Amino acid sequence: MKIKTILFSLLSLQLAAQGTAADYKRADYIKESTKYKVYHEPLHVQWQGSQVWYKVQTAEGEAFYKVDPASKKKETLFSTSSLITQLENAVHQKVNKHEIPLENLKMEGEGVSFEAFGKTWSFTDNQLTDKGNINAPQRPERYWGSLRDEREGNPILSPDKKWKAYIKNSNVYISKVDDPKSEKALSFDGSPGEYYSAFLSWSPDSKYIYSTRIRPGGKRVLTLIESSPSDQLQPKLHTRDYLKPGDALNQKYPVVFDIEKNKTYEVSPELIANQYSLSFPQWRADSKALLFEYNQRGHQNYHVLRLDTENGKVTEVIKESSPTFFHYSGKKFLHYAQKTEELIWMSERDGWNHLYLYDAKSGKVKNQITKGKWVVRKVIKVDEASRRIIFEGSGREKGQDPYFIQYYSVSFDGSDFRVLTNENGNHRATFSPDFNYFVDIWGRLDQAPETVLRSTADGKILMHLEKADIKDLLKTGWVMPEVFVTTGRDDSTDIWGMIIRPSNFDPKKKYPVIEYIYAGPHDSFVPKNFVTDSRGDLHQLAELGFIVVQIDGMGTSNRSKAFHDVCWKNLKDSGFPDRMKWIKTAAKKYPYMDISRVGIFGNSAGGQSSAGALLHHPDFYKVAVSSSGCHDNRMDKIWWNEQWMGYPIGPHYEESSNVTHAHKLQGKLLLILGEMDDNVDPSSTFQLINGIIKANKWVDFLFVPGMGHSLGGDYGEHRRRDFFVKHLIGVDPPLWEGHIKTAP
Repeated sequence: MKIKTILFSLLSLQLAAQGTAADYKRADYIKESTKYKVYHEPLHVQWQGSQVWYKVQTAEGEAFYKVDPASKKKETLFSTSSLITQLENAVHQKVNKHEIPLENLKMEGEGVSFEAFGKTWSFTDNQLTDKGNINAPQRPERYWGSLRDEREGNPILSPDKKWKAYIKNSNVYISKVDDPKSEKALSFDGSPGEYYSAFLSWSPDSKYIYSTRIRPGGKRVLTLIESSPSDQLQPKLHTRDYLKPGDALNQKYPVVFDIEKNKTYEVSPELIANQYSLSFPQWRADSKALLFEYNQRGHQNYHVLRLDTENGKVTEVIKESSPTFFHYSGKKFLHYAQKTEELIWMSERDGWNHLYLYDAKSGKVKNQITKGKWVVRKVIKVDEASRRIIFEGSGREKGQDPYFIQYYSVSFDGSDFRVLTNENGNHRATFSPDFNYFVDIWGRLDQAPETVLRSTADGKILMHLEKADIKDLLKTGWVMPEVFVTTGRDDSTDIWGMIIRPSNFDPKKKYPVIEYIYAGPHDSFVPKNFVTDSRGDLHQLAELGFIVVQIDGMGTSNRSKAFHDVCWKNLKDSGFPDRMKWIKTAAKKYPYMDISRVGIFGNSAGGQSSAGALLHHPDFYKVAVSSSGCHDNRMDKIWWNEQWMGYPIGPHYEESSNVTHAHKLQGKLLLILGEMDDNVDPSSTFQLINGIIKANKWVDFLFVPGMGHSLGGDYGEHRRRDFFVKHLIGVDPPLWEGHIKTAP
């Protein structure tokens, strides 16, 4: 009994040393002290003609350099100290030397021009000149989900400038530009219930017009109440267009009008049945054909169709099918090489994301361009003259993190494959306008970056430009994250993540573990570049006495198709079997990770996952903070949720819903929600709360007036930290005293 009492007292003392006011103070200090402490990493790279300029942070402030690849000469772009002095005198304001507010900076002769403080300036021969006020047109605010009204639009002028096309009485009309009486109807079957689109497209030779006849679908409106507007006392009502999974969609039927022959060619509805979307057409330069893309609802079939304008023949050139999903929003690429009648297409049909060369007339695959157990991430340039492709890829280089981006080039036929970068790190390239050179910044989460100038022909390094200096950063006490990898649920697939420790880390202590989660299938999320922090202020959170981790589990993107498919119709999986195994394996290596006290937090889809952790895996996760969560995929926006959960709506939607499983809640849950969230319907969170209340379970809730889709802002961040300190460390958080900016 005496031994147990002593052990309990020791544990209490150990816990009391975490989550204290001193820890909070140090967390604020870490954030402020690390600003501007990574020197000589290019923050912006901009090519202009044959030269490139970039800026870096130095101990003395920002510095700007320009490089001439031809002469291999690097020099200072201008004197920042002189510019700051003159700018301060001109505007009568202090300028932060580490954040000089220069927008739209361009090299001009021997000087530069830029915008700052509402004016345009030039700085030449060490002389600042005021060029007058900025007269930029005001851009109307546009909600991301706004639906375009295709019934109305301005007349479209033909390429030869002789004709204009427009919509009148729901039909397509044309008239000569100089003769209003020449008006002629091209269609007659349009009506308010099935009208022609005003988004018309002329052929390059001005002989054909493309339109679509639209059978309108449904409309759903998201209603938001702004309780505390800044410009009036009474609340405001806001509405947003907001289609949800299962809602009826517009159906579009392409029509091509042959003006000279007075003929109409239509695409058979059977070829484009149950559309999710149709793309705008891509015309051949000779106007003999056009291409358009058809995405069948459910995202399992994606076709490229060709319509020949001489006879109206429609050919399915590419038929992409998947038993799960075709990732149209992230892995679709199409290039039409018209002179050779070829298409370059991206597909995961062999289990990995690769490029294929098609015959654009017959629809036959001429050859697979890239292949292997690695993925093409992005096509940078298709050079039809040299028949070469420059692209980003991941996972090809052995012994490296499979998410690292490297650069390659290859011929259309798959031959002459060239490795342009291969250093063990994540590469970020900025190419010259002629694609002869590129600036390559490469590093890792645990290695400060280097910057070089390379030849695109072979990747040869022409100049070493910068090597980041982090000595002052490390002096602040900031601790480098650790990259950690182990196998996932199948005991064979590598799962990658990172571990963040506090600056006063003591391996003799026990630390609760907090996972920051985002498991959205559209991408991967663990940082690969060198960063002093990632979203969520993870280093600050660690300072309070936690080990903080972030992991990419199965179901996320940028690996094999099989890795990605885990999410299909099962978003509640969230990669948890991989995540829990990863944390358990890390804890075996590092016993100071106390996995009897594991917390989790996330935003949006991460909010869905973090709440789901307490519903589906309460034996492992004990505390969760969920913000802006999509807790039922039927309540969220259509494009994202049908992409992964499929169509039609079925019982799998209900099975993945947190609301369905609300009665299973165990552990401590804090929900954070902004009343003006127009990304995820706020009712999704309220429905989860309703389910928890009906089950007579406890839930904490922070509702933030005026806030949109967010982790919670500064206030929410503080509440999240306090919640973890109280329920994972077991101490009452210190009283709030505002943000402490001074060093401890």
